[in-house]
Amino acid sequence: MSAAEQARGGSRRRGETRRRLQRRMRRGAYLLPSLFTIGNILLGFYAVICGLENEFKKAALLVFVAGILDSLDGRIARMTGTESEFGKEFDSLADVITFGATPALLAYLWGVKDLARDAWMVPLFYLVCTATRLARFNVQVKPLDSRYFVGLPAPAAAGAICSLLFFVPEAEWRDWLEVLVASALLLAGVLMVSTFRYYSFKHLDLRRRWSYRAAAPLAAIVLVIVYVPQATFLVITIVYALSAPASFLLGRLRARWGTEGQRPPGPPPGPPPPAPSLPPPPPPAFAASSPSSPTSPMEPSAGPAGSPPPPPEPSVT
Repeated sequence: MSAAEQARGGSRRRGETRRRLQRRMRRGAYLLPSLFTIGNILLGFYAVICGLENEFKKAALLVFVAGILDSLDGRIARMTGTESEFGKEFDSLADVITFGATPALLAYLWGVKDLARDAWMVPLFYLVCTATRLARFNVQVKPLDSRYFVGLPAPAAAGAICSLLFFVPEAEWRDWLEVLVASALLLAGVLMVSTFRYYSFKHLDLRRRWSYRAAAPLAAIVLVIVYVPQATFLVITIVYALSAPASFLLGRLRARWGTEGQRPPGPPPGPPPPAPSLPPPPPPAFAASSPSSPTSPMEPSAGPAGSPPPPPEPSVT
């Protein structure tokens, strides 16, 4: 075998090896978002176990971490170009477990079950709304603005519920918060199936260069989270959950005020317009005869006022 043939054979083998390696890397890229989704399910399931052991603070933290993983799997799939229908459906099923069933069960175990015998229907309502929200998201065929979500996202709703449990995980504060948590479950379920537009933060580019002025606010946020984590998570989740209804109401009020301000002004005050003048009456057909100078039967009567006299009759000789 000549050297040229050996070189061609070696280059062919290297090309085949490179293609096999690319196929394997492609398969690994498809598997990477699914690994984050599996971690999402794992954290949600383990949070339920923590709730059964009355470790609600730990369970709430696990749900928060699951929300971070849920945001990362979609970004990784878009960055690597590995989006697929399987990944979309798999992510939705994982969200039903982690952000639907897990917060509902944690709230029920935390204290909602003590409200009434049929109190389990409140967490069930929240779970059904979560599944409905995710199913509606999957069947949307009309392209929407990717900057916004239609309805409260399921991770944000779960974060709002778990922030309440994270804020008050102890038993001595539950008496007056049981009704609040049940109301939060109902409100979060309604907001998930609503049509309010929530900002999605998908266009937030973290790779671009930021000004040095952003360092101070970021440091302040980190310090607040470190020293007051319960209150910080509670405020952030509740503000985001109520942001869309508040924006909707403000928009309606601004539109109403703008419509009232653009009305044309009425006529200026003043005297009433004069009444229209009537036309003068027509003149009489014939002038009335004077009683002092009666007209003879042979003498022609005078014509109308202002008309010329009749011509004289010719004389006969």
